[in-house]
Amino acid sequence: MTGEARELLSREARERVAEAIRRAEAGTAGEIVVLVSARAGLYRSAPLLLALACGLVAPWPLILLTPWSAATIALAQAGLVLIAILAFSHPRARLALVPGAIRRARAHEAAQREFCARGLIQTPGRTGVLIYLARAEGHAEIVADRGVAAHVPSEAWVGAIDPLLAALRRGEAERGLIAAVEAVGTILARALPAEAAPVDALSNRVILSG
Repeated sequence: MTGEARELLSREARERVAEAIRRAEAGTAGEIVVLVSARAGLYRSAPLLLALACGLVAPWPLILLTPWSAATIALAQAGLVLIAILAFSHPRARLALVPGAIRRARAHEAAQREFCARGLIQTPGRTGVLIYLARAEGHAEIVADRGVAAHVPSEAWVGAIDPLLAALRRGEAERGLIAAVEAVGTILARALPAEAAPVDALSNRVILSG
């Protein structure tokens, strides 16, 4: 599914974001990682729950309003369940069934998971910062390691996240990510200025994920 993330950011765009990361890290001891995910979850249970609800409700109006036999109603019930499953088999259709709060929670969990999986907790001084973007959910989040969190309150990242989400809604993901990187770099430069010989412990390339 990384192809969907590539549709959001071309190779040239990813290179420009990587260059923005290099510039931002030049002024800080912090390490910035950008990860763009096509979606935070597959939500496979959503169409199954809808199909189950349809299957439970469907027989009653058929019993009351039609002269159909029990066997015919059972076939109609099974057909409706199958149609509901097929109709919402596409990932975007499944996503439409999921409440916004659940989508945000799933994206938050994914951001925390990716933060650990991508090695950000292994940086010297625990100064890793992840800029996480889930395209399908329209969710962006900044996760900072404890070496950064000790100097920067979590609400300080709002100024980087809100413009990123606004840019994503306009179809300007590259511009939004670069602006977010620059904003994070400015915050880190104030809180954790660059050392005499900073170590670039993490790759600057944009990570694409399903």
